[in-house]
Amino acid sequence: MSIAIQSAGLAHAAVLAELHGQSFPPSEQWQTPAMQDLLVLPGVQTGLILHEQQPAGFIMLRTVADEAEILTVCVVPQCRRAGLGQALLAWALQYAKNHAATQLFLEVSSANVAAQTLYKQAGFAQVGHRKRYYPDGSDALVLSRSC
Repeated sequence: MSIAIQSAGLAHAAVLAELHGQSFPPSEQWQTPAMQDLLVLPGVQTGLILHEQQPAGFIMLRTVADEAEILTVCVVPQCRRAGLGQALLAWALQYAKNHAATQLFLEVSSANVAAQTLYKQAGFAQVGHRKRYYPDGSDALVLSRSC
């Protein structure tokens, strides 16, 4: 299996939107304009993962002072269960650490058991809870881990 992670920027907004659209239900998809808005914010960095030389997912995070937050992470359905999510998380953790973050946060749907398992295996623990956070009415679990 051949995977690589590269930095992605404004020029990749349409590709990121397409990957996000393949990975999330319609009510949660981020379109190209939303990607463009996020990619120009200070402290935002994106890692685009290539699987067999094709875009297969990405992770977007923001670092501010000594904290980092994963804004979104996705792997397209046909590439799941191949270690790509783990690779993206490892990339994000290293990026955050290299940029002086000591803590990494994220939110995950209480209905997304597969993602919760991935994050738990990566050392994340629940530190908060937001009721009815997502469009489908599911709660958000706020998770964190040291960098």
